[in-house]
Amino acid sequence: MKIAITSQGLDLSSQIDPRFGRAAYILIVDTETLACEALDNSGNVNAFSGAGIQAATMIHDKGAQVLITGYCGPKAFTTLQAAGIKVVSDATGTIVQAVERFKNGEVQYTTSANAEAHW
Repeated sequence: MKIAITSQGLDLSSQIDPRFGRAAYILIVDTETLACEALDNSGNVNAFSGAGIQAATMIHDKGAQVLITGYCGPKAFTTLQAAGIKVVSDATGTIVQAVERFKNGEVQYTTSANAEAHW
């Protein structure tokens, strides 16, 4: 399964970036092989608005079925739900730790946004 994880760096040893739409990178990780693809999210970091929606579209296009992040705003959350992508929020630690928690069933899916909308 492919999952998306917001990241401060380019590999599995990187720390989770708590922001979704404005994360430095989003890693697409294959949970079976641990192969990962780093998506450069710099185009959204300074976006006036719509960063979360654009990031949600990007991970959907890469085939991710789950997003692991720290915070997810209401517009992004709605977009992810519409795309059928489940969200795990309040995540911390490294990317590889997040993958292991996911594989071990130690995550809870979020039912709503946990960040305020940006205007």
